[in-house]
Amino acid sequence: MIKKILSATLRIFAGFLLVLLFIVLLTEISPVYRFSDPQPFSGRDIFNPYRNLDTTFCWKRANFHTHTQVEGIFNECHHTPQDVYDSLERFGYDIVTFSNHNELTPHPFDSSLQVNVYEHGYNFFKYHKLVFGCDRVIHFDNLLPLFVFQKQFQLDYLGKDSDFIQMNHPFRTGGTSEGQMRRLTGYRIMELDSGCTTEQEYWDWALSAGHYSFGLANDDLHYPDRSWCTAVRCNFLCTPSARYEDIKSTLLGGCYYSMRIPDYGGGDWIEKHRKNGNLPSITSIGLRDSTIFIRLSRNADSIKVTGQNHSTLSMSADTDSLSYTFQPEDTYARFTAYFPEGEVIYSNPFARYDAASSDSPYLNSPHRIDIFLTVLYNLAILILCAGIVLLIIKLKK
Repeated sequence: MIKKILSATLRIFAGFLLVLLFIVLLTEISPVYRFSDPQPFSGRDIFNPYRNLDTTFCWKRANFHTHTQVEGIFNECHHTPQDVYDSLERFGYDIVTFSNHNELTPHPFDSSLQVNVYEHGYNFFKYHKLVFGCDRVIHFDNLLPLFVFQKQFQLDYLGKDSDFIQMNHPFRTGGTSEGQMRRLTGYRIMELDSGCTTEQEYWDWALSAGHYSFGLANDDLHYPDRSWCTAVRCNFLCTPSARYEDIKSTLLGGCYYSMRIPDYGGGDWIEKHRKNGNLPSITSIGLRDSTIFIRLSRNADSIKVTGQNHSTLSMSADTDSLSYTFQPEDTYARFTAYFPEGEVIYSNPFARYDAASSDSPYLNSPHRIDIFLTVLYNLAILILCAGIVLLIIKLKK
C-alpha cells in the first residue's frame, strides 16, 4: 500500500515537473539573429545631450521605476500609488511614475500626469525592461532567456508597441554578459547604479560597441517605508512639466543627469528629508567646440571622465568643475562626480557621430534573421515538447 502511494506521488510530481518544463520550453521559441560586428562611435561631430539645456526648467527630480499595490494576489508592494507618490514627494520629487510588473497603473490623482509604463518580464533571470508609451501590456516572455538572440527578440517585440524601452538593472540580471551587452540594441535608456557598483561597466560595454543610450538611476522602489531603499537613486530632468509628452521629449533628448544618494540618517527620517533638500547638483554642463565641461554646485572629492572600454580619460580631485577636450581616438565620454558623503552624479554620454546624416549617435539597425538556424532551433524546441508530451502520456497510463 505504501509503495503504491509513493509510486503515485512520484508520478504526480514527475508529471508536474514535465508540465512545467513543457511550458518553459514553449516560451523559448524565438528567431535567431546574426548580429553585426560592434562598431565604436565615429564621425566628425560630437553629440551633446545637453544642447537644449534651459535653466528655466532645471532641474525636476524624478523616479521612473516604482512598484505599488495592484489588484489580485501577486503584489510586490503593499502600498498604494498615492502612498508611494506622497513618500517621494516629501523628498522633493516632481515626477513619479508607476511601473508595476506587466500592468499599467493609473495616476492616483491627476490623469493629465498619466505615464503609461510597465515593467516587462516574468523570466527566471530577471531580464526586465521598462516599456514606455504603450496602450497595452505584452505578456509573452521567454522564461529562460539563455541566449542573446532571445533577449534581442524581446526588445524588438516590445519596441513595436511602445515609444521607447529602458533596460532594467543589467547588473542584477542573470546571464547578461559583456558579450551580450556588446550586441543588444533597441533600447534607448540604460538603468544605472543597480547594486553596489558605481562604475557602470555594463553601460560602457554597450557604449564601446557603438550602442548609444542615456542613463537613468531609479529606486526600483518596493518599500517606501524603508529608508535604505527610498530616495537613494534619482534623476534630474530639464523639462517644462511632468506631463508625458514633455517627459518623453526630455528622456529621448538626453537633457538630464542621474544620481546615487546615501541613506542619510540611517533610519532617521527627519535627517533624511533635511539632507535630501540640499543635494549637490550640476549647475552647468555642455560642449564648446570639441571640449566638454561640467560645473557643480559644490566641490566633489573627484570628477572623472570615462571613455571607450571603460577607460579613464581624465580625473581631477577636490574640485567643482572639469573640462576635457576630445582627442581623435576618443569615441565617447561621460562624467562621474563623487562627493564626500557618498553622493554620485552621472552625466549622459557625449559621443561622436555625423550630424549631416543623423540627429544623434543612436542607431537601431535591424538584425538579420538566420533562417536556417531559426528553423533548426525552433524545430528542436518543438521536438523536445513532443517528447515531453509522450512522457506525460506514458506516466498517465
